[in-house]
Amino acid sequence: MTSPRIGFISLGCPKALVDSERILTKLRSEGYDLVPTYKDADLVVVNTCGFIDAAVEESLDTIGEALNENGKVIVTGCLGAREAEIRARHPQVLKITGAHDYEDVVGAVHEHLPPLHDPFVDLVPPQGVKLTPRHYAYLKISEGCNHRCTFCIIPSMRGDLVSRPIGEVMGEAERLVRAGVKELLVVSQDTSAYGVDLKYRTGFWEGRPLKTRFHDLAKALGDLGVWVRLHYVYPYPHVDEVVPLMADGKILPYLDIPFQHASPRILRLMKRPAAAADNLERIRVWRGICSDLAIRSTFIVGFPGETEQEFEALLDFLDEAQLDRVGCFKYSPVRGAAANVLANPVPEDVKEDRLRRFMERQERISAMRLEARIGRRETVLIDEVVAEGAVARSRADAPEIDGQVFIDGATHLQAGEFADVVIEETDEHDMWAHLA
Repeated sequence: MTSPRIGFISLGCPKALVDSERILTKLRSEGYDLVPTYKDADLVVVNTCGFIDAAVEESLDTIGEALNENGKVIVTGCLGAREAEIRARHPQVLKITGAHDYEDVVGAVHEHLPPLHDPFVDLVPPQGVKLTPRHYAYLKISEGCNHRCTFCIIPSMRGDLVSRPIGEVMGEAERLVRAGVKELLVVSQDTSAYGVDLKYRTGFWEGRPLKTRFHDLAKALGDLGVWVRLHYVYPYPHVDEVVPLMADGKILPYLDIPFQHASPRILRLMKRPAAAADNLERIRVWRGICSDLAIRSTFIVGFPGETEQEFEALLDFLDEAQLDRVGCFKYSPVRGAAANVLANPVPEDVKEDRLRRFMERQERISAMRLEARIGRRETVLIDEVVAEGAVARSRADAPEIDGQVFIDGATHLQAGEFADVVIEETDEHDMWAHLA
């Protein structure tokens, strides 16, 4: 008998990708084959995103495509919290489960496509099934979020903060490193809040005590000898303790911090922590400790009630903060978000204009900061080798969202290899280099 075959589509953020990896690891361990096309699959699982309306529509369209091409579809992920909405569009879906509801997803697969058991064969490597290239992996350290940002509905879908035991996190990180991973990308909804729900209780790793705390986890990960990159970090004061680890080379000098805005009034309407002035001072202190620190952030323009003066304050914040990598979104209402009822919505044409002006300002800043690196010798991680040469990333660049380093002619290199290069040319996003 042939093994049952699963098709899997993973949408949304890296946290959702980690959920997908866990589900696939479980299914693979039970003898299911993973196939890349609808026609080869006996059943398709779609891990959805429900963060903003565009993501909801993409998820619903993907479910429809899977139904049309295959016919047997199980839905999981953030949009699963809105089952009625999915059923209204796609009533023939076999089963719908919520975010990080691994047991229900696997149970639904068992129900509609029972596994074949072979107790003599181990089908899963120690690090589990990964959806990223072999040389980097996302390491999710917690689920949920304690914040109640008015533009966000994630806590209603994923619940409050639940930190993973630190020994479990470190054990997974070790297995990944032993399997060849060269870069660990630490993710959660609120990475710097790690351990708050557990009152920073002491756990154990390799027989030694280790507190379930952001700083202690970062320091322990830094002992593994690979790149460690921190994502989704709120600018709490205790983040200051982690920056010296970056200056000492223990973890990458990189912080992904979603500042979202600079106007005190808009930040209050968003229910965001910290004020713009505090953030600017914190950035100044961080860069005083670690001059190579790269900061990426995301912002929202056109939030309800945002005035032209408040938008100008945001542009001034960009000029002062000199952030390295920045993404920006026009505000869009999300069903169930508290911000939907705020007064004075910003017209769509105004939001478009502000997004354009924001990105033009930041592109000039990014281009200037990258230009300052011309002539520098840097270590890069090779992601891909193509006919023209190697495609890599610097310590300041996360995969998928930041820039790349192109090394002409370096076709002898391999993905997952480190190389020293000298930067020759830059634009507002990427760099070109030769081998040192």
